[in-house]
Amino acid sequence: MKSLWNEADAARCEDELQLRVYTSRLLGSNPELVLHGGGNTSVKIRKTNLVGEEEDILYVKGSGWDLATIEAPGFTPIRMAHLLKLAELETLSDSQMVNELKTQQTVASAPTGSVEAILHAVLPFKYVDHTHANAVVTITNLPGGEERIREIYGDEVVIIPYVMPGFDLARMVAQCYAAEASANTRGLVLMNHGIFSFADAARDSYECMIELVERAEQYLKRHNAWEIPRSGVESDKPLAVEQVARLRWEISQAAGAPMLLSMDRSPEVLSFCRRDDLDRISQQGPATPDHVIRTKRLPMLGRDVSSYVKAYGDYFAVNAPHARQEVTMLDPAPRVILDPELGMLTVGRSSKEAGINADIYRHTMQIIQRAELADAWTALSADKIFEVEYWELEQAKLRKGDSAPEMQGEVALVTGAASGIGRACVESLLARGAAVVGLDLDDSIEIMLERSDFLGLTCDVTDQAAVKLALENGVQRFGGLNMLIMNAGMFPGGSRIAELDDEIWRKVMGVNLDANMALMRDCYPLLKLSPNSGKVVVIGSKNVPAPGPGAAAYSASKAALNQLARIAALEWAADGIRINTLHPDAVFDTGIWSEEVLASRAAHYAMTVQEYKTKNLLGTEISSMDVAELAAAMCGPLFAKTTAAQVPVDGGNDRVV
Repeated sequence: MKSLWNEADAARCEDELQLRVYTSRLLGSNPELVLHGGGNTSVKIRKTNLVGEEEDILYVKGSGWDLATIEAPGFTPIRMAHLLKLAELETLSDSQMVNELKTQQTVASAPTGSVEAILHAVLPFKYVDHTHANAVVTITNLPGGEERIREIYGDEVVIIPYVMPGFDLARMVAQCYAAEASANTRGLVLMNHGIFSFADAARDSYECMIELVERAEQYLKRHNAWEIPRSGVESDKPLAVEQVARLRWEISQAAGAPMLLSMDRSPEVLSFCRRDDLDRISQQGPATPDHVIRTKRLPMLGRDVSSYVKAYGDYFAVNAPHARQEVTMLDPAPRVILDPELGMLTVGRSSKEAGINADIYRHTMQIIQRAELADAWTALSADKIFEVEYWELEQAKLRKGDSAPEMQGEVALVTGAASGIGRACVESLLARGAAVVGLDLDDSIEIMLERSDFLGLTCDVTDQAAVKLALENGVQRFGGLNMLIMNAGMFPGGSRIAELDDEIWRKVMGVNLDANMALMRDCYPLLKLSPNSGKVVVIGSKNVPAPGPGAAAYSASKAALNQLARIAALEWAADGIRINTLHPDAVFDTGIWSEEVLASRAAHYAMTVQEYKTKNLLGTEISSMDVAELAAAMCGPLFAKTTAAQVPVDGGNDRVV
């Protein structure tokens, strides 16, 4: 653990709050200290208010902000005087505490301050830093953890027994610090939770944190408990995509909503999942109370997953008898699943949530294995885990509820996704909360969007092996498939039947028809296991109802695809899969319509370019996004009772009408 302080960077900070931002980001950049919004920091600043009075203000990290990316507005200013009065109360519920924090903010638009704001206030130092440093958490979860902490730090830290974050913890810290702090005290260690450092200078508080954590790391190294042995195992079995999709379906049923399922089959993860003692070490609890993730082991490939999903629903009733209190119960679905072949599967309502769970549990694996090397892994009791998971503030959040995006937890596959209608479909689906796998011949698809809910894969849809691999990659990333948008196709140059080349005919049929038939066949088992039912949208063409001369191969291939979709609607309806077709026409913001081509075609009809682009009954221009929005809507609840429909997106065409 090394200090990242840079004097030149620090010199650019204009005030104390900017220094607070700077050192907070240094802490947040190190995953050994902070993960995904964990930890918090603060600074106490004297300010003059609007009526000319001076008052001390605590700027503490606000809810929803991450130390790695925090900015000045991410710190909530709260009046110190009131916080110190609150600290003297005998009791204060956490909901009352949050209300008091909100009423004492000096900026109404600021986020809600950390639930540890009172704790930061009672520590008599200008800068306070708090992290969940892996090394410290590891040691506090060892047998005799408190004695080990005393051995490492002596009287340089005050040790606080585990208390759930909130008012009770703040009161405990105030009492213990007043009773035990000495001239040597530089920090606090919260058992099973983390570590605090503090000082009157930003650099001193930050570098104190680094030094204290480094000493914990050195302790583990001296006990041969730092480097985790790697067995180098790799999965030697192909991924059973249908089994993973079924697992996702079962979890979604238990959760009462579609969930995403992300897989990690790396050698490090498989090595952990194949430990002989996995049942013991994986079921004890989280590394810290901030990282409560319901974890379940899937003992053997191919078992009925509903049995262990249901079993987990009974967990608290068995291990925490007071779970029968009047509380809003969380859904019983686990958020981490461990399997010797599948590796680690993490569950979330969104790809971001699943990714956070994955990152947290990877670090939990490290902590557990280092603890086992040092002695033995111990964790919070089931009662303590229950207190955190069914915390008053979490209950209030559950009762309030959040409006989820329409397609949250669902997965879409879009072909021809790098440009035009395909790219627009990707954007429409992402905007509705779906996770999207995009396939395209153009390898720019792989870097098209840098976000966790999009997976871009270079793929020739006529290569069935490549398509199967793409589906496998999509299942590894998101767990299954809900929606299929078949957009990839080719439009060859005009050629009348008398001059039509056999090779061109076969190529057009191969892309527009054969590839889509194979894709539908391969996607069917996944769509059948789709939470919220499977949805398919075929991007057809105006040429299906109204073909034109010189487009025999294209028109015939699209007509055959349309007929294939109608048959699929008949065959798949019993599985709850609906399939509908869109027939766009004159969509000019795609790759094949350059300015030169548009000008040429407009001139052919003795029109301006704008007149040519709007030569339909409504006199309107059709864009890729117009088609995409309707394609996405066809996958939504508005079309839940519609299948085998053919809908034009053409502004009205007299030949079709």
